[in-house]
Amino acid sequence: MIVCIAEKPSVARDIASILGANHRQVDHGVGYMEGNGYAVTWTFGHLCTLKEPHDYTPSWKSWSLSSLPMIPERFGIKPIPIEHYQRQLEVIERLVSQATEVINCGDAGQEGELIQRWVLQKAGCRVPVRRLWISSLTDEAIREGFEHLRDEADYQSLYEAGLARAIGDWLLGMNATRLYTLRYGGSDRKQPLSIGRVQTPTLALIVERQEAIEHFQSETYWELKTRYREVLFSADKGKYTDKAKAEVALSSIIGKPFSITSVKKKDGKESAPKLFDLTSLQVACNKKFNMSAEETLATIQSLYEKKLTTYPRVDTTYLSEDLYPKIAGILRGLVTPYPTLVAPLLSGAPIRKDKKVFDNKKVTDHHAIIPTGQRTGGLSEREQQVYDLVARHFIAVFYPDCKVSTTTVEGAVERVKFKTSGKEILEPGWRVVFEGNAPEPTNESNSTGKSSDTEEPQEALLPNFVVGEQGEHLPELKERQTQPPKYYTEATLLRAMETAGKLVDDEELREAMKENGIGRPSTRANIIETLFKRGYIVKVKKNQIHATDTGRQLIGLINYELLKSAALTGQWEYKLRQIERRELETKSFIDELKAMLYQLTQSVLTPQPSPPKPEEVRSTEIPCPRCGRGVLLRGRTAFGCSAYHEGCDYRIPFDLCPETSSIEALQSYIERSQQEPVEEPSLLF
Repeated sequence: MIVCIAEKPSVARDIASILGANHRQVDHGVGYMEGNGYAVTWTFGHLCTLKEPHDYTPSWKSWSLSSLPMIPERFGIKPIPIEHYQRQLEVIERLVSQATEVINCGDAGQEGELIQRWVLQKAGCRVPVRRLWISSLTDEAIREGFEHLRDEADYQSLYEAGLARAIGDWLLGMNATRLYTLRYGGSDRKQPLSIGRVQTPTLALIVERQEAIEHFQSETYWELKTRYREVLFSADKGKYTDKAKAEVALSSIIGKPFSITSVKKKDGKESAPKLFDLTSLQVACNKKFNMSAEETLATIQSLYEKKLTTYPRVDTTYLSEDLYPKIAGILRGLVTPYPTLVAPLLSGAPIRKDKKVFDNKKVTDHHAIIPTGQRTGGLSEREQQVYDLVARHFIAVFYPDCKVSTTTVEGAVERVKFKTSGKEILEPGWRVVFEGNAPEPTNESNSTGKSSDTEEPQEALLPNFVVGEQGEHLPELKERQTQPPKYYTEATLLRAMETAGKLVDDEELREAMKENGIGRPSTRANIIETLFKRGYIVKVKKNQIHATDTGRQLIGLINYELLKSAALTGQWEYKLRQIERRELETKSFIDELKAMLYQLTQSVLTPQPSPPKPEEVRSTEIPCPRCGRGVLLRGRTAFGCSAYHEGCDYRIPFDLCPETSSIEALQSYIERSQQEPVEEPSLLF
């Protein structure tokens, strides 16, 4: 008997139908289907979890500073103590014990792999395991997937990355939460000070932005403009910070003729908006429909399970080239809901194949989110809204580029130069797909509140200007105020998490930075929701996210940069991706986290010496062995890294290496300490 294990009962039913396993052995949602040599069963997401501290050492049940850091000798898993979860796990254990082969049909991603591997470990699986890897749940995709089952070993690194993530979150969450709660929480605190590997730097982003807004000091500036032939021109000078100089410039042009000095026209093309990855879909739905990231994820997951869209938990906006032959079939499936939009693409001419859409180098396990072409029906309002966004973006990428003409006109009054520009759409191309349905903006609002959208408002056409013409004009001096940064919304916070807090408008650069983002597309919504539930952030007017007093106090207590730095946490995410690509050993990542925990515990529990005075600091010229950026300085009580302002807290107390040590002796100590392994427990693989 071949046992297939899906991640949800609904997916198991679809698979069982394809395989002919139609005999139900189900009691109150627990059980399996069998037939044709197969038994198809399911999990309910996670059935197992990492053990809790007291499962390793009974004394760890009580919160105590003396027990920190808690690092088990060997990590283990246990069933989640929910009655129907445990009954389903017993069903799986019985089926696996009778199986000749197991097919892992879990969601095709890191978390799905982890869920299934833990269940198979708990079930004591000893038979060969193969993997079903599909990007949609259509009957065709399931059949094709079973025709091309892969060996479990192909996904070992994916599992190890998921395991490293889970262990890393356990190590940091369990230890840092207890450490800060016990050290700073006070006896009257009603709940722990929750610290998380992704949660805390995300909260820090919100707090930092809020404090920047509150401490922002607005400055006055003046803009010189003039209106000529009903067109507003702006002075090339831009902002005047000195009102007197602005008024001098204004007075110099009053009553003087305005002259056109240059007229330049440039034809260009605008590409269609990119296909969606999960983050960009969440951003679009938050802006367009005010949907939370969690609601968007739940909705697109529902559309996936209804076979209407492809696998949603993706971080690429590209399609693999082998999908191109299937595009016509998908478009034919969209004829009924979008007849006038799809018809031009199926007129007989070849369907467009653009490198901005099809690129194997930009696709790993899954491609961008697209419709499957299956017939829709019975969708909720939210499902219809999200489906429409996905479908229109898919249709648009096969349309021609939008052709535009940009006109730049320069003028002058005496020695003061002015400029204006206008845009004319010559051929709308892909824009017809979004008439009345504005596409997802390409760029997000940055800290100054400026934004640039794919769907730019079409500027009024400029009149026909001729170089050398002159005439009267109406000058004006506008007083303006600099504006503070904008509060995060869920849309802009998701983008900040994706780029580790950096302000990135360019799509290509943002794509390149995804590997260093904090969290993963599938977890970011949950992280934001957790911050809401724990009372660290709240949503106020205009969808703004504000940190609460509790959230701000927590970030204020954390003086260990690595815990709250989005950039440094993004480096951890990059290392997890390296594990996935077999470029980094899992143990190296865990070792780094454990070493950090020892340093963190010491830094919180040990009173920090006052910063050395400048005359007390002497450079050894030895590069810092941890960060490599700074050099070791000889301070009052220890050798320390010169890059401590940038987050490196490497120190060698004088009681370990005396202040009088020579450069050679110091280098020898560093080499010995790096060679001496920290006692590390074996990992669960």
